[in-house]
Amino acid sequence: MAQEHPHSFPKKTILGIQFLFVAFGATVLVPLLVGISPSIALFTAGIGTLIFHLVTKGKVPVFLGSSFAFIAPIIEATRLFGFAGTLSGIIAVGVVYSIMSAIVKWRGPALIDKVFPSVVVGPVIMVIGLSLASEGVKMATENWPLALSALITAILIVVFARGMLKLIPIFCGIIVGYIISVFTGHVDFTHITEAPWFALPDFQAPKFSWAAIIYMIPVAIAPLIEHIGDMYAIGAVAGKNYVKDPGLQRTMLGDGIATALAGSLGSIPNTTYSEVTGAVSLTKVTDPVVLRISAITAIIFSVLGKISGFLESIPGAVLGGIMLLLFGMIASVGIKTLIDSKTSINKTRNQVIISIILTVGIGGAVIEFGNFSLAGIGLSAVTGVLLNLILPDKSKPVKMKK
Repeated sequence: MAQEHPHSFPKKTILGIQFLFVAFGATVLVPLLVGISPSIALFTAGIGTLIFHLVTKGKVPVFLGSSFAFIAPIIEATRLFGFAGTLSGIIAVGVVYSIMSAIVKWRGPALIDKVFPSVVVGPVIMVIGLSLASEGVKMATENWPLALSALITAILIVVFARGMLKLIPIFCGIIVGYIISVFTGHVDFTHITEAPWFALPDFQAPKFSWAAIIYMIPVAIAPLIEHIGDMYAIGAVAGKNYVKDPGLQRTMLGDGIATALAGSLGSIPNTTYSEVTGAVSLTKVTDPVVLRISAITAIIFSVLGKISGFLESIPGAVLGGIMLLLFGMIASVGIKTLIDSKTSINKTRNQVIISIILTVGIGGAVIEFGNFSLAGIGLSAVTGVLLNLILPDKSKPVKMKK
């Protein structure tokens, strides 16, 4: 059973820091890839998460962080329109999220049940985990002994430990992996020594650009659909129907406001983090307060240069070892969704939908029209939705607790 209120506040604090460690690798990696400071991404991830929790009445245990879906578009848009112009496109993406939330509120949950039944949502959740698996493996291959030290530690803790220790397998895995990294000479301490003790994030102002806005808006489709999958996934983990309460319209709106704010401050779009969903599934800790502690910690780390430097010094292989476990946990939630919803795998229709979603999502299929492209989770979800609406017969809605 998921633990809604895990013990005392100090223990919640440790858990919150652990979840930030889970999200840290991706949150820092994305800004580095697009050429901006990780500190601004940590700051806007923390602020964005708190905004999300405010909009969703503090009910949903999620953490918002840098979106992988926007890496390539931001790099290209920056080349074409400059980073300041690209920021206006990122703000527009947040507005699109907000518009979609209004549409969902207007049409109600019935629209979600029709467009996203279990035969679509289950495999899409699987794709969310499995499509990220290659990133975990890539990070782990930097140094397999380090990756395995973190992975095996986390597995041993979650399977055999008792009490508080059982709730922090990821934290323990990272600490053990880091200590081994120090003794084997795989930690670059220049991240720490060269970092200032205190430094404000590198804020940048956006510059209005219609061209950048038109370029970036279509990119919102993929993370929007991934957002829906994440809400079903975290709902399945927690045993609650977050799509109905606080409602998908609120979760989309919270995501949209957070993304628009990030663009306004010079950062990158936020998204509900699948990595943290995997960590929640692993630890069974679903108290939203824990994720708000993660958000506050991210804000503190964004202005404490030495701490950010320490986090950046964690070898990628150590984080990769942890990701191998977390991404698999997400995929297993997708399988559980199909089972709990009693989706008939014997039906040829359902077999076709599931198989196409998985092969399109994991196989790397891409559809391009000029500057617009759709791939990965977004393309697999769109494909599944269309197949479900076109093929005869009806699919069962996702079964979730009231």
